[in-house]
Amino acid sequence: MHNESPARVLVVDDDPTVAEVVSGYLGRAGFAVDRAADGPAALELAAAVRPDLVLLDLMLPGMDGLEVCRRLRAEGPVPVIMLTARGDEEDRILGLEIGADDYVTKPFSPRELVLRAEAVLRRARSLTDAPPPAPALRAAGIVLDPVARQATKDGAPLALTLREFDLLAFLLRHPGRACGREELMHKVWGWEFGDLSTVTVHVRRLRAKIEDDPARPRCIRTVWGVGYRFDADADADADADTGTAGAVRDEEAGTDA
Repeated sequence: MHNESPARVLVVDDDPTVAEVVSGYLGRAGFAVDRAADGPAALELAAAVRPDLVLLDLMLPGMDGLEVCRRLRAEGPVPVIMLTARGDEEDRILGLEIGADDYVTKPFSPRELVLRAEAVLRRARSLTDAPPPAPALRAAGIVLDPVARQATKDGAPLALTLREFDLLAFLLRHPGRACGREELMHKVWGWEFGDLSTVTVHVRRLRAKIEDDPARPRCIRTVWGVGYRFDADADADADADTGTAGAVRDEEAGTDA
């Protein structure tokens, strides 16, 4: 924790028992905790207290957690951990696609949740506490300014989430090198463990924003059985990667080499 003031966490869950237990563990870990039982209350409280992190239940009455997350993301890049009783991969991926930084499936260990919260906050803080990065990164028509945290493609602004920006910056700093999903999870997310589908989903979303044809990517190539490679010379023929399009489809369907 910072010495100046504890990190503020907003817990959003309509189950008072879960909210109380989670809040208790977070409080004992040194966090300042606020609670909300539904979406509108959460959005109002978030606007008032500016939390450093939001723990957000997916299954909320009225406005569900996905819509709350969308609206929070529209206001700024606050880190979000989704809490869900659903075990389906589709629900987890949907949460990640709309900008959640992590997810925890109920029932969960409150201690694990505290560790996840600390990991997400460490990553968010490292973006502001780190020394000024190198000058703007440029490749394949992309210009990324790590200081201003802005990116463009062929002069047009790219609407990137916090994690998409970090992922693109990492790939631009290592052009031509195959990066495994485990490495990306560690270097970009700061996680020692986690579901590798998190990386897959973010790569897919990033491709949708920077590739001329996301189904036949020229910038972020799939390295079959390894992970991904950023090709700075994106004007090369995409067909040079035999079976790239098929590999992308297989990978995003959850098939590992």
